[in-house]
Amino acid sequence: MAILICEKCGGRMVPTIESAGSSGSKESQVKLVCENCKSTRMETRAEVEKVLGKKILESNLAESSTVPQARPADPSIKYRRILLKLGGESLAGSDGSGIDPSSADTLARRIQAVQSLGVQVAVVIGAGNLWRGREGLEHGMERATADYMGMIATVINSLALMDALERQHVVTRVQSAIEMRAVAEPYIRRRAIRHLEKGRVVIFGGGTGNPFFSTDTAAALRAMEIGADVLIKATKVDGVYDTDPKKNPKAMKFDSLTYIDVLNRRLGVMDSTAISLCMDNDLPILVLDLWREDMLERAMRGESAGTIIHT
Repeated sequence: MAILICEKCGGRMVPTIESAGSSGSKESQVKLVCENCKSTRMETRAEVEKVLGKKILESNLAESSTVPQARPADPSIKYRRILLKLGGESLAGSDGSGIDPSSADTLARRIQAVQSLGVQVAVVIGAGNLWRGREGLEHGMERATADYMGMIATVINSLALMDALERQHVVTRVQSAIEMRAVAEPYIRRRAIRHLEKGRVVIFGGGTGNPFFSTDTAAALRAMEIGADVLIKATKVDGVYDTDPKKNPKAMKFDSLTYIDVLNRRLGVMDSTAISLCMDNDLPILVLDLWREDMLERAMRGESAGTIIHT
């Protein structure tokens, strides 16, 4: 197995491309790429076949030649991989409930515009448009049951967003923390990262798979797992304010905050578990208005947009 181990980091190397001209011959060269550090080296086809076998090698080479890779990122891009946290209401109609196809289409166009810059995009979406767990709790429902219902509802929203994205010609995968193999892949971290590297949008449904955790916490957790550069909390307000700007016209907007500021001021940007998780792992949070034209693209280039929460 030595020839398939990366000499730099010890990670597993996979075959990607066979040299042109001598394809199929034992002397042809196969390019190996490390799944961890992305370093490459060349080996003869004969040596690789000894380890993998002919059928597996040819299958890997065929897949790498037919699957589109992520386009190179625009040099002006600050964030190469993002996790976008959406509320379920972003899919809703004017009454804030259900799923409105036109809202889904608008969301899909926003995401497609960012992905076209070469940014790798993962998404976590809530389910407030379909189910509010606190309403069940008010009627005596068990907390765990209410939370599981919410997690299942996030998969419904994920499928709706996937459909809207694919109608924009964006290849999309839904992964669920609660197994639903007929409609979504199970959540597998390395597979999710591979999808992103191939230029696909990945939507994480099912929350964390455990009750008592919000989709904000699920977003922070998944962002850390996939190595996102930033967690973007998409809202209908252009940043974080000291009070609700819809109720108080004199509310003051913050351009920058520390994690501790958010927790001490109880600003309600995300729940405290999610904020603490980001703080412990030094993951910046960007709060912005997704519905403003070009706001997300400006944020990707590091321009002033919304409120940044960091160390």
